[in-house]
Amino acid sequence: MAMIEISREIIQKASTGDMISFEELYTLTSSYVYSVALRITTQRENAEEVTQDVFLKLYDNLKYFKFQSSFKTWLYRITVNTALTKVKKYANDMARRSDFDTAMRDRGYEEESTQRLVYDDNKILVKKMLKALNPDQRSCVVLRDIEGFSYDEIAKILHINVNTVRTRLKRGRDLLVRTFRKGVMCHEM
Repeated sequence: MAMIEISREIIQKASTGDMISFEELYTLTSSYVYSVALRITTQRENAEEVTQDVFLKLYDNLKYFKFQSSFKTWLYRITVNTALTKVKKYANDMARRSDFDTAMRDRGYEEESTQRLVYDDNKILVKKMLKALNPDQRSCVVLRDIEGFSYDEIAKILHINVNTVRTRLKRGRDLLVRTFRKGVMCHEM
């Protein structure tokens, strides 16, 4: 899901406490923030909490945004950092939850078409594979391979060196390949 461009005027009005503009900002960006948070946390409830936290931070800190970077990059930095904090704080709890339980809770599985079942299976597989990564690797993989950010943009969002981005991506992708192969081998036996 792509974030809609936000006009400078809306951002400036919202930064002065104009609630109508802030609500408009929320409406235009909340789905995108949630999407990123969900990919990093892999849990719907955690993504919802992260989204709430991001908008509380945004409300408190929007006055400090000086248009030196794009609003999208700035918002993503807040979202990713908030999501990583959430993941690290609840890592033990998240490790115990199974993807199957999450999938069952998120949807009441009724009669669905084969295409929908394949889509859901793929979604669960992607979640499982992303869970195999540590939060730092996961954030780099999500931002690069799912969201399409450049290495430089990822480095700015995460406040890390570009070479660190490359290293995390390489290690994360290598682990994803091993995890996928392991999963394929288990299913073939």
